[in-house]
Amino acid sequence: MIQNKTAIRLNRILSMLPWVIANRGTSVEEVCERFGYSPSELAKDLDLVFVCGLPGYGPGELMEAYIDGDQVVVDMADYFSKPVRLNPAEALGLLAAGMALGSTDQAPPALERAVEKLAAAVLGDTEDVLAVELAAAPGSLDDLRRAAIDHRVVEFTYTSLGKGETKSRVVEPWSVFSSLGNWYLSGHCRTADAERIFRLDRIRDLVAISEVFEPPADLPVPEVRYTPGEDDIYATLKLGPASRWVAEYYPVEIVSDDEDSLVVRFAASTPAVVARLLIRLGVDAELVEGEEVAIEAERLREAILARYRPSIPV
Repeated sequence: MIQNKTAIRLNRILSMLPWVIANRGTSVEEVCERFGYSPSELAKDLDLVFVCGLPGYGPGELMEAYIDGDQVVVDMADYFSKPVRLNPAEALGLLAAGMALGSTDQAPPALERAVEKLAAAVLGDTEDVLAVELAAAPGSLDDLRRAAIDHRVVEFTYTSLGKGETKSRVVEPWSVFSSLGNWYLSGHCRTADAERIFRLDRIRDLVAISEVFEPPADLPVPEVRYTPGEDDIYATLKLGPASRWVAEYYPVEIVSDDEDSLVVRFAASTPAVVARLLIRLGVDAELVEGEEVAIEAERLREAILARYRPSIPV
Protein backbone atom coordinates (compact mmCIF):
# COMPACT_ATOMS: atom_id res chain seq x y z
CA MET A 1 0.00 0.00 0.00
CA ILE A 2 2.98 2.32 0.62
CA GLN A 3 4.01 1.91 -3.01
CA ASN A 4 0.46 2.77 -4.14
CA LYS A 5 0.38 5.89 -1.94
CA THR A 6 3.73 7.01 -3.38
CA ALA A 7 2.52 6.50 -6.96
CA ILE A 8 -0.70 8.43 -6.28
CA ARG A 9 1.25 11.28 -4.66
CA LEU A 10 3.73 11.44 -7.55
CA ASN A 11 0.95 11.49 -10.15
CA ARG A 12 -0.74 14.36 -8.35
CA ILE A 13 2.50 16.35 -8.19
CA LEU A 14 3.18 15.78 -11.90
CA SER A 15 -0.36 16.93 -12.72
CA MET A 16 -0.22 19.96 -10.45
CA LEU A 17 3.15 21.43 -11.47
CA PRO A 18 2.48 22.12 -15.20
CA TRP A 19 -0.88 23.68 -14.34
CA VAL A 20 0.57 26.00 -11.69
CA ILE A 21 3.40 27.02 -14.04
CA ALA A 22 0.91 27.78 -16.83
CA ASN A 23 -1.37 29.70 -14.43
CA ARG A 24 0.99 31.98 -12.54
CA GLY A 25 -0.40 33.74 -9.53
CA THR A 26 -2.95 31.05 -8.77
CA SER A 27 -4.16 30.86 -5.18
CA VAL A 28 -3.59 28.11 -2.62
CA GLU A 29 -7.36 27.65 -2.39
CA GLU A 30 -7.72 27.12 -6.15
CA VAL A 31 -4.87 24.58 -6.32
CA CYS A 32 -6.28 22.67 -3.35
CA GLU A 33 -9.74 22.58 -4.87
CA ARG A 34 -8.54 21.58 -8.34
CA PHE A 35 -6.17 18.79 -7.25
CA GLY A 36 -7.82 17.58 -4.06
CA TYR A 37 -5.18 18.90 -1.65
CA SER A 38 -5.46 20.07 1.90
CA PRO A 39 -3.26 23.14 2.56
CA SER A 40 -0.83 21.05 4.64
CA GLU A 41 -0.57 18.35 1.92
CA LEU A 42 0.14 21.00 -0.71
CA ALA A 43 2.87 22.55 1.45
CA LYS A 44 4.52 19.13 1.92
CA ASP A 45 4.51 18.39 -1.82
CA LEU A 46 5.96 21.82 -2.64
CA ASP A 47 8.71 21.21 -0.06
CA LEU A 48 9.48 17.93 -1.82
CA VAL A 49 9.62 19.58 -5.25
CA PHE A 50 11.94 22.24 -3.82
CA VAL A 51 14.69 19.64 -3.24
CA CYS A 52 14.32 17.90 -6.64
CA GLY A 53 16.94 18.56 -9.28
CA LEU A 54 20.16 17.46 -10.94
CA PRO A 55 23.38 16.49 -9.13
CA GLY A 56 25.25 19.54 -7.96
CA TYR A 57 22.00 20.80 -6.45
CA GLY A 58 22.89 24.45 -6.87
CA PRO A 59 20.40 27.25 -7.59
CA GLY A 60 20.46 26.42 -11.32
CA GLU A 61 19.74 22.72 -10.77
CA LEU A 62 16.85 22.95 -8.30
CA MET A 63 13.24 24.03 -8.78
CA GLU A 64 11.71 26.74 -6.64
CA ALA A 65 8.32 25.75 -5.24
CA TYR A 66 6.74 27.51 -2.30
CA ILE A 67 3.71 29.37 -0.97
CA ASP A 68 3.98 33.17 -0.99
CA GLY A 69 1.11 34.63 1.01
CA ASP A 70 -1.97 33.04 -0.54
CA GLN A 71 -0.30 32.23 -3.88
CA VAL A 72 1.53 29.10 -5.10
CA VAL A 73 4.84 29.87 -6.82
CA VAL A 74 6.78 27.41 -9.00
CA ASP A 75 9.88 28.48 -10.96
CA MET A 76 11.58 25.95 -13.20
CA ALA A 77 15.29 25.17 -12.88
CA ASP A 78 17.68 26.45 -15.55
CA TYR A 79 18.02 23.07 -17.25
CA PHE A 80 14.34 23.14 -18.23
CA SER A 81 15.10 26.00 -20.62
CA LYS A 82 17.09 23.59 -22.82
CA PRO A 83 15.24 21.23 -25.22
CA VAL A 84 14.97 17.66 -23.97
CA ARG A 85 17.20 15.26 -25.91
CA LEU A 86 15.58 11.86 -26.29
CA ASN A 87 17.14 8.76 -27.77
CA PRO A 88 15.13 7.00 -30.53
CA ALA A 89 13.58 4.45 -28.15
CA GLU A 90 12.49 7.16 -25.68
CA ALA A 91 11.04 9.33 -28.44
CA LEU A 92 9.11 6.46 -30.01
CA GLY A 93 7.76 5.34 -26.63
CA LEU A 94 6.63 8.87 -25.82
CA LEU A 95 5.02 9.23 -29.24
CA ALA A 96 3.15 5.92 -28.91
CA ALA A 97 1.86 6.89 -25.45
CA GLY A 98 0.75 10.30 -26.71
CA MET A 99 -1.05 8.79 -29.71
CA ALA A 100 -2.77 6.22 -27.48
CA LEU A 101 -4.03 8.92 -25.10
CA GLY A 102 -5.00 11.11 -28.05
CA SER A 103 -7.32 8.38 -29.37
CA THR A 104 -9.48 8.69 -26.24
CA ASP A 105 -11.62 11.53 -24.92
CA GLN A 106 -9.21 11.97 -21.99
CA ALA A 107 -6.74 13.98 -24.07
CA PRO A 108 -6.28 17.72 -23.45
CA PRO A 109 -6.46 19.95 -26.58
CA ALA A 110 -2.73 20.73 -26.49
CA LEU A 111 -1.82 17.04 -26.76
CA GLU A 112 -2.75 16.78 -30.45
CA ARG A 113 -0.38 19.62 -31.35
CA ALA A 114 2.41 18.12 -29.25
CA VAL A 115 1.96 14.71 -30.87
CA GLU A 116 2.07 16.26 -34.35
CA LYS A 117 5.35 18.03 -33.56
CA LEU A 118 6.89 14.92 -32.03
CA ALA A 119 5.73 12.74 -34.94
CA ALA A 120 7.31 15.14 -37.42
CA ALA A 121 10.60 14.99 -35.52
CA VAL A 122 10.60 11.21 -35.07
CA LEU A 123 9.02 10.04 -38.35
CA GLY A 124 9.82 12.87 -40.71
CA ASP A 125 7.39 13.35 -43.58
CA THR A 126 6.42 9.68 -43.80
CA GLU A 127 2.72 9.13 -43.23
CA ASP A 128 1.03 6.12 -41.65
CA VAL A 129 4.29 4.75 -40.26
CA LEU A 130 2.90 4.31 -36.76
CA ALA A 131 -0.64 3.61 -35.66
CA VAL A 132 -1.86 3.19 -32.09
CA GLU A 133 -5.30 1.65 -31.79
CA LEU A 134 -7.40 1.26 -28.65
CA ALA A 135 -10.56 -0.74 -28.57
CA ALA A 136 -13.58 1.37 -29.40
CA ALA A 137 -14.95 3.05 -26.30
CA PRO A 138 -17.78 0.86 -24.94
CA GLY A 139 -21.20 2.40 -24.44
CA SER A 140 -20.88 2.00 -20.68
CA LEU A 141 -17.69 4.10 -20.49
CA ASP A 142 -19.22 7.50 -19.73
CA ASP A 143 -21.81 6.09 -17.30
CA LEU A 144 -19.15 4.20 -15.34
CA ARG A 145 -16.87 7.24 -15.21
CA ARG A 146 -19.74 9.34 -13.87
CA ALA A 147 -20.60 6.67 -11.29
CA ALA A 148 -16.96 6.52 -10.15
CA ILE A 149 -16.79 10.32 -9.78
CA ASP A 150 -20.12 10.46 -7.92
CA HIS A 151 -19.31 7.36 -5.80
CA ARG A 152 -22.51 5.63 -6.86
CA VAL A 153 -22.95 1.87 -6.68
CA VAL A 154 -23.61 0.11 -10.01
CA GLU A 155 -25.21 -3.17 -11.04
CA PHE A 156 -24.49 -5.08 -14.25
CA THR A 157 -24.17 -8.55 -15.76
CA TYR A 158 -20.63 -9.67 -16.54
CA THR A 159 -19.23 -12.50 -18.66
CA SER A 160 -15.84 -13.70 -17.41
CA LEU A 161 -13.06 -14.35 -19.93
CA GLY A 162 -11.76 -17.55 -18.34
CA LYS A 163 -14.90 -19.56 -17.57
CA GLY A 164 -17.29 -17.78 -19.90
CA GLU A 165 -19.83 -17.53 -17.06
CA THR A 166 -22.35 -14.69 -16.95
CA LYS A 167 -23.27 -13.38 -13.50
CA SER A 168 -24.97 -10.37 -11.98
CA ARG A 169 -22.56 -8.05 -10.14
CA VAL A 170 -22.97 -5.23 -7.63
CA VAL A 171 -19.86 -3.03 -7.67
CA GLU A 172 -18.49 0.10 -5.99
CA PRO A 173 -16.63 1.70 -8.96
CA TRP A 174 -13.27 3.27 -8.12
CA SER A 175 -11.82 4.17 -11.53
CA VAL A 176 -12.08 3.53 -15.26
CA PHE A 177 -8.83 3.15 -17.24
CA SER A 178 -7.37 1.76 -20.46
CA SER A 179 -4.62 -0.86 -20.61
CA LEU A 180 -3.30 -3.25 -23.27
CA GLY A 181 -5.78 -1.81 -25.79
CA ASN A 182 -8.91 -2.35 -23.69
CA TRP A 183 -11.04 -0.40 -21.19
CA TYR A 184 -11.35 -1.62 -17.60
CA LEU A 185 -13.28 -0.85 -14.42
CA SER A 186 -11.53 -1.12 -11.06
CA GLY A 187 -13.62 -1.39 -7.90
CA HIS A 188 -14.92 -3.37 -4.97
CA CYS A 189 -17.25 -6.17 -6.08
CA ARG A 190 -19.86 -6.70 -3.38
CA THR A 191 -20.90 -9.96 -5.03
CA ALA A 192 -17.43 -11.45 -4.56
CA ASP A 193 -16.61 -9.26 -1.52
CA ALA A 194 -13.21 -8.42 -3.02
CA GLU A 195 -11.41 -5.97 -5.28
CA ARG A 196 -11.97 -6.81 -8.94
CA ILE A 197 -11.03 -5.60 -12.44
CA PHE A 198 -13.75 -5.79 -15.12
CA ARG A 199 -13.32 -5.40 -18.88
CA LEU A 200 -15.93 -2.95 -20.13
CA ASP A 201 -16.76 -4.79 -23.35
CA ARG A 202 -17.95 -7.73 -21.21
CA ILE A 203 -20.37 -5.60 -19.17
CA ARG A 204 -24.07 -5.63 -20.04
CA ASP A 205 -27.28 -4.15 -18.57
CA LEU A 206 -25.49 -1.45 -16.57
CA VAL A 207 -27.57 0.41 -13.98
CA ALA A 208 -26.32 3.08 -11.57
CA ILE A 209 -28.41 2.90 -8.40
CA SER A 210 -29.05 5.71 -5.95
CA GLU A 211 -26.83 4.29 -3.18
CA VAL A 212 -23.61 6.22 -2.53
CA PHE A 213 -20.48 4.51 -1.17
CA GLU A 214 -17.35 5.78 0.60
CA PRO A 215 -14.21 4.88 -1.39
CA PRO A 216 -11.03 3.71 0.41
CA ALA A 217 -8.73 6.45 1.66
CA ASP A 218 -5.82 4.90 -0.26
CA LEU A 219 -7.13 3.68 -3.59
CA PRO A 220 -4.94 1.09 -5.33
CA VAL A 221 -3.23 2.21 -8.53
CA PRO A 222 -5.47 0.89 -11.33
CA GLU A 223 -3.72 -1.80 -13.33
CA VAL A 224 -4.57 -5.04 -15.09
CA ARG A 225 -3.48 -7.89 -12.92
CA TYR A 226 -4.63 -11.37 -11.95
CA THR A 227 -5.01 -12.71 -8.41
CA PRO A 228 -5.05 -16.54 -8.36
CA GLY A 229 -7.96 -18.17 -6.56
CA GLU A 230 -8.12 -21.36 -4.53
CA ASP A 231 -9.48 -23.35 -7.49
CA ASP A 232 -6.97 -22.08 -10.06
CA ILE A 233 -4.83 -24.45 -12.08
CA TYR A 234 -1.08 -24.01 -12.55
CA ALA A 235 1.08 -24.82 -15.54
CA THR A 236 4.74 -24.36 -16.39
CA LEU A 237 5.66 -23.23 -19.90
CA LYS A 238 9.04 -23.11 -21.62
CA LEU A 239 9.05 -20.14 -23.99
CA GLY A 240 11.30 -19.60 -26.97
CA PRO A 241 12.74 -16.23 -28.04
CA ALA A 242 9.65 -15.26 -30.07
CA SER A 243 7.33 -15.95 -27.12
CA ARG A 244 9.07 -13.93 -24.42
CA TRP A 245 6.34 -11.29 -24.69
CA VAL A 246 4.12 -13.62 -22.64
CA ALA A 247 6.06 -12.70 -19.47
CA GLU A 248 5.29 -9.01 -20.04
CA TYR A 249 1.66 -9.44 -21.11
CA TYR A 250 0.50 -12.02 -18.55
CA PRO A 251 1.00 -12.15 -14.75
CA VAL A 252 3.42 -15.07 -14.57
CA GLU A 253 6.15 -16.23 -12.20
CA ILE A 254 9.56 -16.53 -13.86
CA VAL A 255 11.14 -19.88 -12.96
CA SER A 256 14.35 -19.58 -15.01
CA ASP A 257 15.75 -17.37 -17.74
CA ASP A 258 18.63 -17.90 -20.15
CA GLU A 259 19.50 -16.85 -23.69
CA ASP A 260 17.58 -19.63 -25.42
CA SER A 261 14.45 -19.98 -23.31
CA LEU A 262 12.32 -18.52 -20.55
CA VAL A 263 10.47 -20.83 -18.14
CA VAL A 264 7.36 -19.36 -16.48
CA ARG A 265 4.69 -20.61 -14.10
CA PHE A 266 1.20 -19.64 -15.17
CA ALA A 267 -1.95 -19.45 -13.00
CA ALA A 268 -5.41 -19.43 -14.58
CA SER A 269 -9.02 -19.96 -13.60
CA THR A 270 -9.42 -22.73 -16.17
CA PRO A 271 -7.09 -24.98 -18.26
CA ALA A 272 -8.63 -23.53 -21.44
CA VAL A 273 -6.92 -20.15 -20.89
CA VAL A 274 -3.42 -21.67 -20.92
CA ALA A 275 -4.29 -24.26 -23.57
CA ARG A 276 -5.44 -21.58 -26.03
CA LEU A 277 -2.25 -19.63 -25.40
CA LEU A 278 -0.14 -22.74 -25.91
CA ILE A 279 -1.76 -23.46 -29.27
CA ARG A 280 -1.36 -19.83 -30.29
CA LEU A 281 2.38 -19.92 -29.55
CA GLY A 282 2.89 -23.09 -31.58
CA VAL A 283 6.37 -24.59 -31.78
CA ASP A 284 7.91 -21.68 -29.87
CA ALA A 285 6.40 -22.87 -26.57
CA GLU A 286 6.45 -26.16 -24.70
CA LEU A 287 4.26 -27.35 -21.83
CA VAL A 288 6.61 -28.53 -19.09
CA GLU A 289 4.07 -29.21 -16.37
CA GLY A 290 0.26 -29.14 -16.21
CA GLU A 291 -1.72 -32.28 -16.95
CA GLU A 292 -5.08 -30.52 -17.17
CA VAL A 293 -3.68 -28.06 -19.70
CA ALA A 294 -2.22 -30.90 -21.77
CA ILE A 295 -5.62 -32.63 -21.93
CA GLU A 296 -7.42 -29.41 -22.87
CA ALA A 297 -4.79 -28.48 -25.49
CA GLU A 298 -5.16 -31.90 -27.13
CA ARG A 299 -8.94 -31.50 -27.16
CA LEU A 300 -8.64 -28.09 -28.81
CA ARG A 301 -6.19 -29.40 -31.41
CA GLU A 302 -8.60 -32.19 -32.31
CA ALA A 303 -11.47 -29.72 -32.58
CA ILE A 304 -9.43 -27.49 -34.88
CA LEU A 305 -8.29 -30.39 -37.06
CA ALA A 306 -11.87 -31.66 -37.32
CA ARG A 307 -12.87 -28.44 -39.04
CA TYR A 308 -10.35 -28.98 -41.81
CA ARG A 309 -10.52 -32.76 -42.27
CA PRO A 310 -12.23 -33.61 -45.56
CA SER A 311 -15.42 -35.55 -45.08
CA ILE A 312 -15.02 -39.21 -46.05
CA PRO A 313 -18.05 -40.76 -47.75
CA VAL A 314 -19.22 -43.99 -46.18
